[in-house]
Amino acid sequence: MPPKPVTASWASSEAARRTMVANRGRDTGLELAVRSLVHARGLRYYVDRRPLKGLRRTADLLFPRRRIAVFLDGCFWHRCPEHFQMPAANRAYWGPKIDRNVERDRETNRQLFDAGWQVLRFWEHETPTAIADQIELTVRQATSPTPGS
Repeated sequence: MPPKPVTASWASSEAARRTMVANRGRDTGLELAVRSLVHARGLRYYVDRRPLKGLRRTADLLFPRRRIAVFLDGCFWHRCPEHFQMPAANRAYWGPKIDRNVERDRETNRQLFDAGWQVLRFWEHETPTAIADQIELTVRQATSPTPGS
């Protein structure tokens, strides 16, 4: 099957388009490292799963019986206060896009909290060990599920 022809793009250049298309939605290096550490500590979880029916967001790690959702947020995509830099090119596109991501994160946190979930969010620049430590602590401190739940 021949490749699809490239049409007009949101990207400021072909190189920028290729870079953005290559970004992974799951199984990033950080996700794999954190999952490996958490699994080695004896914790079991779901990957890339929706915490609530009807909520069109997926958690990177999900502990449904403990009602804990873990998100590993990229510094660029989620506007890390420490590392985010707005691209110089195509600001009219990137500004609203990043704003929507941040608002969606807040909305997700609110909906999960209202449904009785704990939300853990970590930045991609945090070390996998520190993230795994916090996940383990939170999961082990969570109240045990009631029988039959």
